Amino acid sequence: MMRTHRAGELRRDHAGATVAVCGWVATRRDHGGVVFLDVRDAAGVVQVVVDPEAPGAEVAHRVRSEFVVRVEGEVRPRPEGTVNEELPTGEVEVAAQRLEVLSEAEAPPIPIGGRQEADELLRYRYRYLDLRGDRLQRNLRQRAVVNRVLRRVMDGHGFVEVETPMLIASMPEGARDFVVPSRLQPGSFYALPQSPQLFKQLLMVGGFDRYYQIARCLRDEDPRSDRQFEFMQFDIEMSFVDGEDVMAVVTEAAVTAAEEATGELPGAVERITWHDAMERYGTDKPDLRFGLELVDLGEVFAATEFRAFQAPAVKGIRVPGEGGVARARLDALIERAKQLGAAGLVWMRVGEAGALDSPVAKFLSEAEQLGLVDALGAGSGDLLLLVAGERAIANRVLGTLRLDLARPPVDEGGLRFVWVVEFPLFEGLDDEGRPIPAHHPFTMPHPDDLELLASGQGEELLAARSQSYDLVLNGWELGSGSVRIHRADMQQQVFTALGITPEDAQVRFGFLLDAFRYGAPPHAGFAIGVDRFAAVLAGEENIREVVAFPKTQSGADPLTGAPTPLDPAQLKELGLQVVKRPEAKKPKS
Repeated sequence: MMRTHRAGELRRDHAGATVAVCGWVATRRDHGGVVFLDVRDAAGVVQVVVDPEAPGAEVAHRVRSEFVVRVEGEVRPRPEGTVNEELPTGEVEVAAQRLEVLSEAEAPPIPIGGRQEADELLRYRYRYLDLRGDRLQRNLRQRAVVNRVLRRVMDGHGFVEVETPMLIASMPEGARDFVVPSRLQPGSFYALPQSPQLFKQLLMVGGFDRYYQIARCLRDEDPRSDRQFEFMQFDIEMSFVDGEDVMAVVTEAAVTAAEEATGELPGAVERITWHDAMERYGTDKPDLRFGLELVDLGEVFAATEFRAFQAPAVKGIRVPGEGGVARARLDALIERAKQLGAAGLVWMRVGEAGALDSPVAKFLSEAEQLGLVDALGAGSGDLLLLVAGERAIANRVLGTLRLDLARPPVDEGGLRFVWVVEFPLFEGLDDEGRPIPAHHPFTMPHPDDLELLASGQGEELLAARSQSYDLVLNGWELGSGSVRIHRADMQQQVFTALGITPEDAQVRFGFLLDAFRYGAPPHAGFAIGVDRFAAVLAGEENIREVVAFPKTQSGADPLTGAPTPLDPAQLKELGLQVVKRPEAKKPKS
């Protein structure tokens, strides 16, 4: 074999053994004829010592960083005082008996590992070099652990892994599709799947009552720190179950994967309704690692004469120990609240004995001031922030300020999973007064709201809940799922509420509805975004740091140059012609 051991695997137990290792030269140090090489491979780094008398010692004087080498030699303990406690191999070194250059290397255009950070575009342009560093090596190996554990848990529960198609018909729901022209049928197009949703439901009809897949999905949405054009999705579906069954399996898989990938056992997985999440945290993906919960102050100011608080809702948060914050910072918070949609932001400093220091304190009665301090549990030195207005706006603004003020780095504060349940079935009304689905139209309504769905209209329908559920980790939405509609009468009821006629439904979803005519079992499912999950576990704020070959924020790939134009011959073969977009008209001055 070319090597007997990986460089990073050598330990004191190997002392006295003759080994062969291969790898890249991380550093080279020449100490008066004795050359020290740090040789790096996928398992780590080991120090190699080349004495002037060793065979091939002259080779050591010409190697440079990133040369690929093979070393034969004896493993020996490092001399006293030279042990490197920061390296797993730091107690030993390899005394070279033979050194061979397998491949020379030019000076790399980006630093390999270490503390120096390269420009992002350069990192993606030379991603194959970036991948050699400790950070990406660690992140991608940890991600592999996550995938392995997810598969193991599914196999243990009798799930079957099934691959679904990548070339499908374009669906009229969700985000924009990526489309692929058909050469054999000019003028027709495939779409790349945004998810395996309909196919996994068809698998339930087909009798595969427990399906899973780590599926590649694609959506033509603007890339963000937690979103790429293409992403991996841990996708499951189960028959003859309810949402509780699905959440139990997903909880086991996610918690087990988190523990094995990080060595940290997450705490108990909590549960909260969507309504409570919005009221207490101002978001449907609450970060439970810290407090600053939103408090409803409606009762405190029910009879207030202060006009700014005569609003549908008054909400507040307490920021412990921040009462001494500078006025410039308070002005910045006010501006931030306005940018988020609030009419303004009221701040109050809490002094001794609960006295309030604020430009609006004089407009509040003594009872209101005391009630405010009591409701927020405030004490001396605290800062209080209040927003009044429409409830949804007050929640959103304070929920965002809560994160701005206190959210810890993603790798601090432990792993806090929470299930968010009972999402609304509809998220609003369109211009014609029809409800807009908050999920795909196959989501089962909450059993307690079926009468509302049957008789409600307009705003009344917005109170209807769904049997859907999200899994959130440290403020990141990992994934969503729901119980699916499997009865034709219930499906048509939802379609009718959405203004979808039976004829429209057949055109848009006919292949699924036709399958349901032949006996569809009750079924439910879920999907976890593997990229997001791996990023949180790795302590990364951007999923690009757990993706081997990511796109930039603009959707470009500096490594391959994609996207690129097609040459005329390809366009002709596909029956395509590129038409320049008309420029947007400039507004008249």
